[in-house]
Amino acid sequence: IIPALSSLHPECEIVFQLEKEERSCLRHITEQSNSSTEGCRPFWDAVACWPQAAVGETVQRSCPDFFSFFRNNTGSVSRNCTREGWSGPFPPYHIACSVDDDIPERSYFATVKLIYTVGYSISLVVLAVAVMILLLFRRLRCARNFIHIQLFVTFILKAAAVFIKDATLFSSDDTNHCTLSTFACKASVVFCHYCVMSNFFWLLVEALYLNSLLLSSFYHSPRCLWGFCLLGWGVPVFFTILWIGSRMYFEDTECWDINEDSPYWWIIKGPIVVSIAVNFILFMNIIRILIQKLNPRLIHFNNSSQYRRLTKSTLLLVPLFGTHYMVFNFLPDHFNVNLRLCVELCVGSFQGLLVAILYCFLNQEVQKEVHKQWLRWQERSYAVVSPAAKCSQMDTPF
Repeated sequence: IIPALSSLHPECEIVFQLEKEERSCLRHITEQSNSSTEGCRPFWDAVACWPQAAVGETVQRSCPDFFSFFRNNTGSVSRNCTREGWSGPFPPYHIACSVDDDIPERSYFATVKLIYTVGYSISLVVLAVAVMILLLFRRLRCARNFIHIQLFVTFILKAAAVFIKDATLFSSDDTNHCTLSTFACKASVVFCHYCVMSNFFWLLVEALYLNSLLLSSFYHSPRCLWGFCLLGWGVPVFFTILWIGSRMYFEDTECWDINEDSPYWWIIKGPIVVSIAVNFILFMNIIRILIQKLNPRLIHFNNSSQYRRLTKSTLLLVPLFGTHYMVFNFLPDHFNVNLRLCVELCVGSFQGLLVAILYCFLNQEVQKEVHKQWLRWQERSYAVVSPAAKCSQMDTPF
């Protein structure tokens, strides 16, 4: 999500290209200010720069370069210099330069925004319910669920950060989000980067914890949990503060949301790339361990079903470990932007929903506790004596 959220938006590329051409045109007009006043004066029409021309002259201009972001720039537009001044452009820009009124790129980005807004909204609600369940039931309080709660919180924060950033940058059609530079805008971008980075690092913590469980050679003391907290929350704080200082002193431009060709962007992107790579290695190690343990010659018959259940659960960890991010992990940010947006924003927005379902709602231990609480509530409310629900040893695929 980080590269997708921080690469130069095509709409901003158009704006910056227009501003560049406008500055060039205004310099040309200033240089021509002392020339003859007869005919039509040079001017900038917000799209192209028109030079000085004599009355009766027809001036032809090629489609500006920024039209190449839509279709092509092989056409041309003309204007006549009359005694009353410049005529209107003919043919109109959108016809001459093959740009439809309904720009495909704009509708595509609007669709992507709609999908990830729905995804994050559903995920946020479901994750909040999952956190409440794990916190309310005392028997569910353990090291494993403590780590799950931290992961759930990072998904909630990431969803909230995306909504805050969108509200700050795109709250009004009149807001030029490409050149916006306010404290609120920069704060929303910083918060978004921190939440995304902490989410990746807690995914890494989950991978480390699951590997340690499978190896059965790691004692999870309170000090160990503090170490996990330091990795999941503290390391992102360090890199975020370092990035803030770099932007403030060396690259304090726009809203800090555009990082194309910025060397300081690697302060944020670098740790995330490393965490994704390590997560992938840990995922492959889990598969290796399970394959070894599923070898009938190495295990007892009564354990085979347990390991097969664990194998099935591990395969479901592909999206949860961020394995799908490996597709673009080592590619340039500008590589296939449309596909990257679809994978990292649309698919990523539903990642929290999958986490909540797999780590909480499908967890047998959670289901038994909720069911027992439901029976107790029925007893208190309707004075119904429920069957004894003595719980056997609670197993969970995680």
